[in-house]
Order: sequence, then C-alpha cells, then structure tokens
Amino acid sequence: MWVGVVSIFPDMFRMLTSEGVVARAIASGALDLVIENPREHTEDRHSTVDDRPYGGGPGMVMKVEPLRRAIDALKQRAGGPTRTVYLTPQGTRLEQRNVEALAREERLVFIAGRYEGIDERVIEDVDEQISIGDFVLTGGELPVMVVIDAVARYLPGTLGNAQSAQDESYRTGLLDWAHYTRPEHVMGRSVPTVLLGGDHEAIRRYRLRDALGRTYERRPDLLSGRVLSNEERKLLADYLEQPGAC
Repeated sequence: MWVGVVSIFPDMFRMLTSEGVVARAIASGALDLVIENPREHTEDRHSTVDDRPYGGGPGMVMKVEPLRRAIDALKQRAGGPTRTVYLTPQGTRLEQRNVEALAREERLVFIAGRYEGIDERVIEDVDEQISIGDFVLTGGELPVMVVIDAVARYLPGTLGNAQSAQDESYRTGLLDWAHYTRPEHVMGRSVPTVLLGGDHEAIRRYRLRDALGRTYERRPDLLSGRVLSNEERKLLADYLEQPGAC
C-alpha cells in the first residue's frame, strides 16, 4: 500500500515510522509512507500556508494553493489513482468497517489540517472525511496517525500473528475478552481455571461469554443491533447471573 500525508509538521510522523506496527509494515515493504509539507509549495519568503478567514472570526484558515499543490504532488508520486481523505471532527465517525475498507485501497492520501481548518474549496475535492471522535485536537496529525496505524494492521506480514486482526475488538461486533499470561498467580490473583485445562471448546465458550458480558456492561450500544445466537443468549444470561464465575 502507498500512503501520502499532507502535513506542515512532518517530523511528528517519525515516531510512527520508527517504532511498532507501522514501522514493521514499512520495513517489510507492505507500506510506503510519504509526507508532503505544504510549506514547500508556497511562493512567498515566509512560506505562508494560512490566512485570516473571510467574514471575520478567530484563528486562521489553511490556504488553498499550498494544500492543493501538496496533494497534487503526492498524487503524481503515487503512480496511480488515489483516494483522498481529510481528517476532521465533521467527518464520518471512524469504525472498524471504515478501517477495513481503507485497507483494501492501493493508494491513499491523508490531509492533516491545522488552525481553524482548511479552505472549503479543498474539502470539496476530497473523496472522504473521517472523524476519530467527538472532540477537538490541535491538528490532524494525530488522527491521521491513528488511521494509518489501524489500517497497517491489515497489511500482509505486518502482525506477528495474522489471526490477531481477525479476533480483535469491534471486528466481531463485541469487545475483546480478558487476556492473561504468566505467572499463573500474582498479587493474590489467579488465571481463570478454564484457561489452564487445554479444553479448546471450553476456552472458546468462556471467551465468548466474557466478550458478551464486557460488551453488555461497557458498550451496550454494540449489542443493540446484533442478533444473538442461541448460544450467545445463554452465555450472556449466565454471565449476568454470575459475572465473576469461570
């Protein structure tokens, strides 16, 4: 996958490209990440990328020309059709289905806005607007990194265990179950006995029960549109009767 990012703070992406899943995707050749700074596409000696909003009001707005030139430069480097995404609180809420759809794209260009936002005439030409939540950050760099990290998990060879991307929270519509590792006993607490016995079917039922219970308690909205199977209804009822049982 080829990914380009328009940002006036390209150094912010060094952490993303030097550690973790995204760095692994780049090292393996599964991901090619290019950052384009709009300041390099200005024509004045101050490299101005923003100006006062028409109609008055606080803050500054990112200008059309530097952004448009940066986007065009990335599209030329991409070597084929690209999907352009703008990260904004006004966009569609990011969900796992959006992440999986983006992961199927061959080429993406993300726009990281700053200040009060970007000129609407740039937004009119983007393919998609995405929000990572109903809150405001100082810029679009962190949201862009969040989306790239989420997408990179689905690129071939990125995760040590490909099954991890299949079993994780939200993909199945449920929160993840509780996880345990060694030692078996620590700080007066023990690993649930069912996980120690090697009965794979019992472990599957326990994990599904735990995932259903956690989702019911913490994110009931995820269950509102889900049609539970007979097994799921029984496991959830059992959880609600005995939340701590294992």
